[in-house]
Amino acid sequence: MTDLAVAAAERSGVVIRELREFAEFERVYRLFDDIWHPEPGNAPVPMELLVAFSHTGGYVAGAFEGEALVGASVGFLAADRTLHSHVTGAVLGRGVGYALKLHQRAWCLEHGLGRITWTFDPLVRRNAHFNLVKLGARPEAYLESFYGVMGDAINEGDESDRLLTVWRLAEPPGGEAREPAWPCALEVVGERPVVTAVSGPVVLVATPRDIETLRREDPGAAREWRLAMREALGGRLSRGAHVTGMTSDGKYIVNHR
Repeated sequence: MTDLAVAAAERSGVVIRELREFAEFERVYRLFDDIWHPEPGNAPVPMELLVAFSHTGGYVAGAFEGEALVGASVGFLAADRTLHSHVTGAVLGRGVGYALKLHQRAWCLEHGLGRITWTFDPLVRRNAHFNLVKLGARPEAYLESFYGVMGDAINEGDESDRLLTVWRLAEPPGGEAREPAWPCALEVVGERPVVTAVSGPVVLVATPRDIETLRREDPGAAREWRLAMREALGGRLSRGAHVTGMTSDGKYIVNHR
């Protein structure tokens, strides 16, 4: 493991290791069930895939605080020396997720892999900030309704638009939030999205403060956000723009050059 990975695990108070036993996979399954509360038959990762990914050289790892499993990450090998990180879940506010990602990065470097890819919901501000600023990963494509309509307590029946994100491991972890004075193509007005007719080489695209709460309390507003993000960010990425970072107040920096 790299020094960065070891230090991150120590700061979060966990030990991270690969998992290989069926009983360990059962614990991962239960942890993910506790995090997402999926509908029956809609587990984030079925037991059979946990077994298969581990058996075929994929990445299945757990973060332990003593005997308690407090985080886990599951990925499978993809083309072009890439690990696709399918699911990562951890207790919030402890740095366990960051420690898992650095462990995953170190594992990939040890196995000769140069990239990690994953998808995330572009409306979830904290995940976007974590991925773009803390890790330094970059979105490469906007995928509309990638998993269909989701059936779990977090996604609340929303369409599953996702950003396909790439973490290039030759670069050091971490990005930098900036405070530019560029025009905003998607703004927040009273928790609702407002798409504006702005142009320029670089624009900003805002995110909702808390889309998960909004889905529960105001599904109509959450639907507005989904469609507005699809237009303001997805439309631009489909026309060749790319995301180069994120501001500290949760706006994507979108470069058209």
